[in-house]
Amino acid sequence: MEYTHITQVPDDIETTFAWHERKGSFRRLMPPWEEVEEVRADPTLENGSERIFRFPMGPIKLQWIARHKGYNPPHAFADDMIKGPFKSWSHVHAFISNDDGTCRIEDRVEFRVPLGGLGRLVAGRSVRKRIDRMFNARGIRLTRDIQRHKEFKHMPRKKILIAGSSGLIGRQLVAFLDTGNHEVWRLVRRTPVKDAQEIQWDPKNGTLDAASLEGFDAVIHLGGAGIGDKRWSKKRMEFIRTSRTESTGLLARTLANLENKPEVFMIASAIGYYGNRGNEELTESSKAGEGYLPETCIAWEAAAQPAKDAGIRTIHTRSGGIVLDATGGGLGQMLLPAKLGAGGPIGRGRQWLSWISMDDEVYAMHHLLMTQSCEGAYNLVSPGIVPQKQFAKVLGKVLRRPAFIPTPPFGIWILFGKMGVTLTTDSTKVLPKRLIDIGYRFEHPTLEPALRDTLGLWK
Repeated sequence: MEYTHITQVPDDIETTFAWHERKGSFRRLMPPWEEVEEVRADPTLENGSERIFRFPMGPIKLQWIARHKGYNPPHAFADDMIKGPFKSWSHVHAFISNDDGTCRIEDRVEFRVPLGGLGRLVAGRSVRKRIDRMFNARGIRLTRDIQRHKEFKHMPRKKILIAGSSGLIGRQLVAFLDTGNHEVWRLVRRTPVKDAQEIQWDPKNGTLDAASLEGFDAVIHLGGAGIGDKRWSKKRMEFIRTSRTESTGLLARTLANLENKPEVFMIASAIGYYGNRGNEELTESSKAGEGYLPETCIAWEAAAQPAKDAGIRTIHTRSGGIVLDATGGGLGQMLLPAKLGAGGPIGRGRQWLSWISMDDEVYAMHHLLMTQSCEGAYNLVSPGIVPQKQFAKVLGKVLRRPAFIPTPPFGIWILFGKMGVTLTTDSTKVLPKRLIDIGYRFEHPTLEPALRDTLGLWK
């Protein structure tokens, strides 16, 4: 069986081929609904190099071993499946220049499914449909990433240190920055992997080697215990707060005392800063709310003050209530009940639900990082905020499932306690005023296209 897909790319052939040679390209090219785990990858696409990864196939995880061949920069490379779910798989990536200086990629795949003719009869159509869905997602993500990098192509590349790089947002941010040819390092709590660009720290015990932080252009802190992972006991609530304030404070004080300070320090924050405010429209100039989440965010942002006082450009990214990702976070938890037709309104569903697509989350952080005039707090939310009832309705439409069965807050309390009720019933109508003011262009200003992209359900 054969399959061909053509992607028009808004940059030249050399830049596009180089993008694919970066380690982060694998993560960025994976469909956003696939839970793919990279096991091992050689550092190049040269002949004989291999990449090993695992992916879900129903209730089990299958391993795929790909071996590269046909390496001919910047015109082509190929890979064969050595081990995986197909009887055979051979994929040629051909890069062709267009007359206007841009280029196109022709992906040509030859594959055979198991069981020969019977396999083609039973699964051939569904396999081809899944392959087409995958390559459509690859093409969309590639062209967007290339265009976003192109907007800042004239600027020097940065040496960037990221804490929280293994989280939902961190994985995508690291991959995106890497494909833009930035030098990305990770700040990790475990023992660093040999020959990897990693630096160890222990924020709980206040341990961080200041000398290892000299010379970075940017430091990004995305760490902190998950807010929606467990019930909120007093101990858990204190841990959520201190995991943010202690780590941010340690980084801020260390950066402030460096001889070669970074130009920018970016710290994740949250729209929980504003609290439960009903229908009030909230921008970055709005006052903080009252209660546990606002108090946590206030202390979190205040912990970065030493860096700001030392003249380091300091940014607080107040992310939306839901960063759209099918493999985790709020949307990941919604998908199963929504697919079962039980994803209706929570209570009356009138509470405002802030959201942002994963690509806009990453692109907005990149935009703030590369724009030297940007500092202070920025709401990382889509301008297309909707009531929770409307969110449920649109998600049901995309999934082709009913979305009218309500969930009473009391049921949420029984299942998840105070944490669940707060996160699902608080109303926070947040607007991204400062992002709009600096000219940031949203990839997904409205909900339905964002969900269709995230889930790969365009039709």
